[in-house]
Formats: sequence, C-alpha cells, structure tokens
Amino acid sequence: MCELLALSSLRPTRLTFSLDALASHSGPASRHRDGWGAAFYQDGDVALFREPTAASDSPLVRFLEAQGPSTTLAISHIRRATRGPAALSNTQPFLRELAGRVHVFAHNGNLSGIEQSRKLVFDRYRPVGVTDSEHAFCVLLERIRGLWDATPSLPSLGERLSVISEFAADLRELGPANFLYADGDALFAHGHRRLQAATSNVEPPGLFVLSRRCEDADESVRARGLYVAPGFQEVSLVASVPLTEDHWQPFAEGELVAVSAGRRIDVATS
Repeated sequence: MCELLALSSLRPTRLTFSLDALASHSGPASRHRDGWGAAFYQDGDVALFREPTAASDSPLVRFLEAQGPSTTLAISHIRRATRGPAALSNTQPFLRELAGRVHVFAHNGNLSGIEQSRKLVFDRYRPVGVTDSEHAFCVLLERIRGLWDATPSLPSLGERLSVISEFAADLRELGPANFLYADGDALFAHGHRRLQAATSNVEPPGLFVLSRRCEDADESVRARGLYVAPGFQEVSLVASVPLTEDHWQPFAEGELVAVSAGRRIDVATS
C-alpha cells in the first residue's frame, strides 16, 4: 500500500528529515517505487512536485530535503501502483482549483469497484489518470463545491467536516480509505485500515499523528524532522507509519481529524 505524510504548522517551516524518512520507504527492497509527490502551500497557491519514479532514487527529493519551500501546510505521498501504470497522471498528490482555492488530495488504499458505484459519481471534475484515488478526489470536490458556491467566504469547519465525513464513510464500504485532503485553510486526515507489517493483515490504524510545541527554537535546531525557525512554533505531522521514535498517536478506525496552524481543531467519526 502507498504511504502518506502531511505537515501543518503555525509558522512556516520546511520538511527535512521527515521527507527523507518517507522517501527511504521506497528503497530498492520496497514495493513503494512507482512514484512520489509533495505539495507545499505558499501564498494561496501550491508548489507541486511529482515524479513517476522511486523517491529514494530522486535527486529532486534530495533537493527538497535541503532547499524545499517553507510552508505551513504540506502533503506528500509515495506510491505502490495497484491501479494504473507508473505514470505522472497517476502520481499523487492530486491538485484542483475550487472557488479560487487550491485543493490537494492523497489516498492510501484500494477502493474496489469505485467506478461502478452509484454513490461515488462526479460531473464537473474528471480524472486525468486512471487511479481509484483520483476518482475519489473528483467525487469529494463534487460534493463539497456546493458549500463553496453558497458562500462568498470560507464555509464553516462543521459544514466541511460533515461533507468529508460522509464521503469517508462511503469510501470505507469499498476498501481501505486513508486519505489527506487540504483546502488551503485546514488539513483533513482520515484514518481507516492499512496493511500492517507486523501481522500482514489489513486493519487499523491507518494513520498516526505527532503534535509538538516548541517554545523557543534555535535557528540551527532540527526538531522532529523539521527545520524550526526562531520563536514559538506548533506543528502536527500525520503519516501512514511513525517516522521517528517519538510517541505517535494512532488514529481510531474511521476517525477524521481537522488540523489548522499545527493544532488539531476538531475530530469526527462516522
């Protein structure tokens, strides 16, 4: 199964060791060698980097580890192809514009039969590639665009959580549905089930979260795999598996967490 990584922080920071740790999971002995991608929010837009090759072999990944853009919200993904060939069009994260905002999505799992589902349909938004993950993203955008069309400002967090929670429940009927979704305001992380190395079973947890507060970080300090600028900082990392020896918290099965500025601001289950 693919692997996911997301960052939300109060102040701009850079993924360093965390991105390297994720990329290392696509090494020669790994099955996650069919592509990688990383999306970094900046000034209302997103810098998106993707390659249909193994992250562990990529000079671009090495560059991003050392010189990647500072951001308060990022989503990254390494791929093991289960639907569609290794191609740029099938490489996550996926990105679309909605209501003048850039929306980003990445999924881990196998949604069997999604193309035939009468509930998981789309109209305006269409996939570029052939993956079940991009199909799911187009469905989510169709469902959530009504909220954005109905208001000139940001829809409430509760409204967005309600739509995303119902969407997640529909995905879970088809198979493992771990995903990361961001709308430029908040990160939404849904943990379900994944292949567990210890048991070789597909079961919870599907995601883990690590949250940290740095009261007075020095410019040269790298804390929890992040470049930390001077001053107060609050950071949350979400990943498919723990990337450090810190005490990562597992998601409950079907848990949907909203994170903004590095802090978990709401939780929903369905």
